[in-house]
Amino acid sequence: MFWHILALARKEFLALLRDPRSRLVLIGPPIVQLMVFGYAATFDLNEVPVAIYSSDRGQASRDLLARLEGSPAFHITHHVEKTADIRELVDSRQVMLVLRIDETFSRELAAGRSARIQAILDGRNSNSALIALGYLRSILLAFNQEQSRARGELALPAVLEVRAWYNENLTSRWFIVPGIVGLLTLVVTLLVTALSVAREREAGTFDQLLVTPLRPVEILVGKSLPGLIIGLVEASVIILIAMLWFDIPLRGNVGALYLGLGLFILSAVGVGLMISSIAVTQQQALLGAFLFLVPAVILSGFATPIANMPEVVQWLSYLDPLRYFLIVVRGVFLEGDSYGLLIHQYWPMAIIGLVSLSLAGWLFRHRLY
Repeated sequence: MFWHILALARKEFLALLRDPRSRLVLIGPPIVQLMVFGYAATFDLNEVPVAIYSSDRGQASRDLLARLEGSPAFHITHHVEKTADIRELVDSRQVMLVLRIDETFSRELAAGRSARIQAILDGRNSNSALIALGYLRSILLAFNQEQSRARGELALPAVLEVRAWYNENLTSRWFIVPGIVGLLTLVVTLLVTALSVAREREAGTFDQLLVTPLRPVEILVGKSLPGLIIGLVEASVIILIAMLWFDIPLRGNVGALYLGLGLFILSAVGVGLMISSIAVTQQQALLGAFLFLVPAVILSGFATPIANMPEVVQWLSYLDPLRYFLIVVRGVFLEGDSYGLLIHQYWPMAIIGLVSLSLAGWLFRHRLY
């Protein structure tokens, strides 16, 4: 039985590696997607285009603008001379932020009074606007502290000191790239297993499997082994790139990470084999795989917090194995988690894997006979 399964698994590997399109899908796109996601999918803002409308030529306004220009988050691209120019710059998306400083700004500060400045934001992308506003507030807080010390005044009544745990520099790439490990592993594993039986049916070789000494359960195990091995290899390559190329620290237990990875791939293989058992052609298998992938990514909390979703949708997310693995991979990378802290993520993935594999076996036997 063991050698029969290995022979079938070897046949599956040869079918994948001999097909140029399959080789391209397995090797090229995951690396390209990792690089694209790693650099493009970020919540950080750099070089935000800013326009300055300043009627004040005092020292205080020059100091504030120097701080703004010295920040890597902002880039002053325009100096506005009249109010009518502001609308044109924002409407045409030439700037995201317009900072307006009145002519009395430096004089009011020199007199020890509060001075007002106006920030006009392009709110079409509310997330980016709020991030830019947060950067501007940090600059203004540092400017206020400097002005208070220069005048010999007492410290501000309350000053917020920020210390971020687990991601000290608040770099969004540290949050996104570990999540890509789960996303790309799910894509590759699901596609490999979803196409396995459908490829046999479409090529007309499925009937040859029926006359072999293999039982249906042995055929199912032989079909699942390539997906498991390819998923582990792909995930390992992505983890190495995340550590060596993107400099993301792996602080936790590697064994805890790979235990979660194994259970996650097992559940992905089960779902892929369910799809493959139902599909008659490879086109149907691809469609079924993407019908599962899109909701799985949305419900996983990859980009948006699950807590912000409606309660009914949150309950649906418990059926998504990617939800649990994202907690595992981000916990091991950033928080230094080990087995004990991740046990509540392991057993749901194990249950999903066992149920999906059992259902795939039932569907396989049902379709077989």
